[in-house]
Amino acid sequence: MKITFTPLLRADALWLSLDGDVLTVNGTAYDFGPLAEGGTLPREAVGCPVLASDVTREAGHITLTLILPHGSDSPEEARFPQPITVTQTGPIPLPVTYAEEAPE
Repeated sequence: MKITFTPLLRADALWLSLDGDVLTVNGTAYDFGPLAEGGTLPREAVGCPVLASDVTREAGHITLTLILPHGSDSPEEARFPQPITVTQTGPIPLPVTYAEEAPE
C-alpha cells in the first residue's frame, strides 16, 4: 500500500494498521480487496474522515492520500511528511506529530 499524507493543523490523532488490503484507520477497517487493478474508488464512497483522495490500485498496490493531523509545534517530518510504502501486516509507523519535550 502506498500512502501519501496531507498535513493539516488539527488536534485529533491518527492510528493506522494494515492487514493485506484492509487498512484500519482509528479503529475502523476499510477493505480495499475488491478494488480491481486499474480501478478507482471515489473518496466519498469510502466514508473515511481522514481520506483525502480517491483510492486506486496501480501495479498491484493500493494508493491513497490521508490527512496527517499535527500540532502547531510539530517537527518538520510531520509538517512535510514523505509518502510511505507499507508491505507488512501490523501497525503503520507515522511521523511524530507533536513537539518532543526538551529535557530538564
